[in-house]
Amino acid sequence: MAPSIPLPAALAESLVLTRPGLLKRERTRLQLVQAAITVFSARGYAGATVQEIAAVAGMTTGTVYNHFKTKEEVASAVALWLADTLCQRISDSQQGVAEGAQRMAIGIQRYIWLAQESPAWALLMLDVSAAAPALVLEIQHYALADMRLAIRQKSFRVPSEAAAMDVLSGSVSQAMRSVAMGGLPAHHGRDVATCLLRAFGMEAGAARDVACRPLPPFPTLADASVAPAARASRRNKSNG
Repeated sequence: MAPSIPLPAALAESLVLTRPGLLKRERTRLQLVQAAITVFSARGYAGATVQEIAAVAGMTTGTVYNHFKTKEEVASAVALWLADTLCQRISDSQQGVAEGAQRMAIGIQRYIWLAQESPAWALLMLDVSAAAPALVLEIQHYALADMRLAIRQKSFRVPSEAAAMDVLSGSVSQAMRSVAMGGLPAHHGRDVATCLLRAFGMEAGAARDVACRPLPPFPTLADASVAPAARASRRNKSNG
């Protein structure tokens, strides 16, 4: 089955990961999500069927329905996996970046990068997020930690965290949709990051300087194997 809307390589390699310690039901659900990603990549969401997802997973259609009531629920689970994986891969790439504003600029640009690399996947994630609070909260765990770091470092000056996060979420979502629809220059993500850093209180020159720094590459999954503890630490700080 040749993929027609493949995931970017930095995300696709995460599909082969196994997660030790999962219960049998959780393992089955993950296998079904992985199978759905394969089918969605080859057929698109509209052309995918529950029967084909079951076949790719090596399971019965009944097993799919034991975990998901509808194809829409499968799509929601896929979008959540995509958002979580992208957040983790961004976090992996930020290791060693101590400046909150730069971390924020990296995250902003990487989400817009997804829309450039794979418009269909970006649009699916955006459409599902409108009706999936869990997906939005998953993303915000990561972004809020960087926001708070930049505030502590005096780089950002915002009237409230909630207002700043709303500005961030709305702006990045719209930028992703605009890029996915086509016709925007490659540096649109950098320009959006510059605008947002300025909105969060940075001077124009400083915002442009931070946004124009080269994006750190995604590390290989082997190199990122030490990152989970760091991610957990940052998530705990975002909840504090």
